[in-house]
Amino acid sequence: MSETPATPPDRRLSVAPMLDWTDRHCRFFLRQLSRRTLLYTEMVTTGALLHRDPARFLDFHPAEHPLALQLGGSEPDALARCARLGAQWGYDEINLNVGCPSDRVRSGRFGACLMAEPGLVAECVSAMREACDRPVTVKHRIGIDRQDSYPALTHFVETVAGAGCRTFIVHARKAWLQGLSPKENREVPPLRHDVVHRLRRDFPDLEIVINGGINGLDEAVAQLRRVDGVMIGRAAYHDPWLLAQADRRVFGEPWQPESRKAVVLGMRDYVEQLVAGGGRLHHLTRHMLGLFQGRPGARAWRRHLSQRANRPDAGWHTLIEAMQAVRD
Repeated sequence: MSETPATPPDRRLSVAPMLDWTDRHCRFFLRQLSRRTLLYTEMVTTGALLHRDPARFLDFHPAEHPLALQLGGSEPDALARCARLGAQWGYDEINLNVGCPSDRVRSGRFGACLMAEPGLVAECVSAMREACDRPVTVKHRIGIDRQDSYPALTHFVETVAGAGCRTFIVHARKAWLQGLSPKENREVPPLRHDVVHRLRRDFPDLEIVINGGINGLDEAVAQLRRVDGVMIGRAAYHDPWLLAQADRRVFGEPWQPESRKAVVLGMRDYVEQLVAGGGRLHHLTRHMLGLFQGRPGARAWRRHLSQRANRPDAGWHTLIEAMQAVRD
């Protein structure tokens, strides 16, 4: 754990928090593709951190920086305690989830349903900011249910900004809290990038990051002419190599991985430590299946890892065998 104050992260490009996907193994892998892209944890609820072993949810490899912790909750005191834990563990940012529309989240009175209670979100942000020295940010939708007017959105942003939040990560779709599944809420409500662009124009003193439906670096670079930052989700997970040019194209730095195979070879120590510590290779390689997307042998790579990585004897040799079918 570390209580050293963090430099505020550069949010020009980030990978979205995705439940069951952006765990510590996924993040370590993605970090081999970009040194600068901001990474987010899966959403962690306040109950999980305060009533279970926090290390299980908060531990991460130092190479994962810059790294943000996303929290789910609606009780200011509980969120403050968890924000303090996040700072102690060394996270660079603490983010509050006000966008997830799932039934489980809604029943716990957090996630997207909190957009109906901007005053409560402001109380939560204020408590979190007082409890830690990390930037506290909010990720939210452009609206929920019938509360999807632009004045309602600006009222939410104004209220939460009044509590000291300077960064808003805006999923450019509204959420239906009833009638649509979480998957459908990512696809059915129409994308409204124009709403986020308008928000950026109307709140020039705030940092506005756009999320939703952005499928590659070309789109991200184009969006950066209109907003302060871009968050990419499933596109970066299914085709992680799109991050390979992020440091050069987004952050203006010359570094990029030499090749896909070089990325795999650079993970040998991590793989061997994972297996030696009792972990299954599958815990890591399930996040790597898309690395050779579009390359000759990509299907054989996926098939070999899917069939072999969960075996008790799987290890570094399993990855080497999988790469033999690939021409990079």
